[in-house]
Amino acid sequence: MTTEATPADDLTQLADLTAQEASAYLTTVTEVASGSSPDTAIPVLTLALSQILVAGSRLGAIEDVVPEERYEADAGPDEDADPLRTGLANLFSGIDEYADVVDPLTSAERTSGAISNDLADIALALTHGLKHYAAGRTVEALWWWQFSYLSAWGDRASSALRVLQSVLSHLRLDADVEEVAEAEFDALHP
Repeated sequence: MTTEATPADDLTQLADLTAQEASAYLTTVTEVASGSSPDTAIPVLTLALSQILVAGSRLGAIEDVVPEERYEADAGPDEDADPLRTGLANLFSGIDEYADVVDPLTSAERTSGAISNDLADIALALTHGLKHYAAGRTVEALWWWQFSYLSAWGDRASSALRVLQSVLSHLRLDADVEEVAEAEFDALHP
């Protein structure tokens, strides 16, 4: 006997997958903020942001998730993001702030952002959804993740990813031309 997946089963699977991806993002960002591996922080965070944006894109691609109740159940107090924010700000000292555009479609007004704030705000939004998920409110968790992705953290993740990719490019490509030529020569003529 073959059973077909129902829309509720699909939402449960999406909630399970999103919870796994949110947890992986939180683990990565927390570890990076601890300062344990500063040499790999930028590529690791670039990867973590890319992966969580894939999760967000899935949420943005489906119909609006509507919780069974027309109000959000209390998920408890928000986590204190200051230690995470401070650890990230220390890591990105000197390159944390960047220029941004308020809304590329409706306003060319420039503003500023900070990688540390973006990463911490994303963590808060994902944690809030994880609280709903852990309490067994999978539809509410999905609603929160989808809503917060579309209204806040998707934009912050995209901006932070662009900045981190720019930093990574500068680190890798702004090398001294003579040193690069010597390294290439040495690699080709052992």
